[in-house]
Amino acid sequence: MSDATATEARAGQRLDAFPYRHRLAEVMVTPLCAPPGLSLGDAARLMLERGTGSLLVEAPGGQVLGIVTEHDAMKALARHPGDPSQLTIREVMSAPIATMSGESFVYRALGRMGRLGYRHLGVTDAAGRIVGIVSARLILRRRVGGGLTLGDAIDAAADGAALAAARAELPELAQRLLDEGLQATEVAALLSATLCDITARAAQLAAAETERERGPAPAPWCVLVLGSGGRGESLLSADQDNAIIHAAGDDGWYAAVGQRMADLLDQAGIPYCKGGVMAARPGWRGDPVAWRTRVAEWLRRAQGEALLDVDIFFDFRAVSGERALAASLRADALAAAKGAPAFLRQLAEQASSHGAALSLLGRFRLQDGRVDLKAGGLLPLVGAARVLALANGIGETETAARLRAAADRGKLSGEDLERLLEARAVLTETMLRQQLADIAAGRAPSSKIDPRALSRTERTRLKEALGAIRLIPDIVRGALAAA
Repeated sequence: MSDATATEARAGQRLDAFPYRHRLAEVMVTPLCAPPGLSLGDAARLMLERGTGSLLVEAPGGQVLGIVTEHDAMKALARHPGDPSQLTIREVMSAPIATMSGESFVYRALGRMGRLGYRHLGVTDAAGRIVGIVSARLILRRRVGGGLTLGDAIDAAADGAALAAARAELPELAQRLLDEGLQATEVAALLSATLCDITARAAQLAAAETERERGPAPAPWCVLVLGSGGRGESLLSADQDNAIIHAAGDDGWYAAVGQRMADLLDQAGIPYCKGGVMAARPGWRGDPVAWRTRVAEWLRRAQGEALLDVDIFFDFRAVSGERALAASLRADALAAAKGAPAFLRQLAEQASSHGAALSLLGRFRLQDGRVDLKAGGLLPLVGAARVLALANGIGETETAARLRAAADRGKLSGEDLERLLEARAVLTETMLRQQLADIAAGRAPSSKIDPRALSRTERTRLKEALGAIRLIPDIVRGALAAA
């Protein structure tokens, strides 16, 4: 196929970037609520007056019992002789209402509605409360490409092979999204969310198998994704970084889940963590007391492997299970870190100690013809943002959000903020495009890029980005002095 033909073929399959760029919280509408005893006739008039196609049926205590839609009203009209308007909405509602988190991307909602045949979904906040409604009418006006089924394919996956099939779609999806004009940092957020979804599904499958063997979980539990996945910054070479926090009970049950989850993820193309940062290992499971003790020990030792563990741990994201456990753990860990100045100084030194990707003369430091943009660029930037967050009690995990929060508190100048955000964008895009090129050439993706493959303009931008990384030592020293 010629280049022109290939370009034309891709153009015919162009994805609408909107569903991959926006989350449900951005497109939802505020739900209309009504008591279960309201008549269908009054409900229809209310929906007409408010210009909405649905309403939630809400019990006096605020519990959402179900949803009534225009389609439900039409079915009632067809099925009930006489005057269907005298029916109550409890009698015609659909229940329970299907929901998704407001942090989910729009493409996932489209995939789920397509598979289940639903026209509406409830949108939940961090506490699981329904705070909005999305409908096919609102978001299916956009073009719907094949990639929109990816998220729902993960939800429906029954084994590691099915998860691997979903995982295998990510490189092509990333390339098409870049072609559509998404920023590489936005693509990284989507890749991370997908890897978190795969981890959550692996946890569900592992739990189901463990329940068949050992019975139900001894207590509520939650799966955490750590490191770049937790920050929403994974690219295409991520391995496993996960943990489990549980309320109490026999650790053997959670150990079985952790091992099965790790095996499923490895089968899915997310390899075992070489450093053993997986819930399959005892050091990455525990109840709140065990986790508080572990964090306190990391902070006390504040060197070597303890700092590496902290790098991974403090960026965690809850992906499955009882999220209140994760929220409590984050609050405890943030408070402990903010009160440990020696630890923060060590963390700041570590953020400043990574080998530079540029020489003093402004040349790339090459190894086998490539420069490591993770070690010499992203790691110090991510580390600096983490220090700023922990020193100031900032609960954000994503690097850009941490930097902006620090700037809002006067801990980072506006000029430095813009330089670091631009550096992050350039480093991420350069790494992602190199990974895609390597995958297309049959090579394993990594954090190392070939500067010879860059245009003169791209090399200049990359050197400017790496030059901004030299700000890191002064930024972290200033942050700790002012904390």
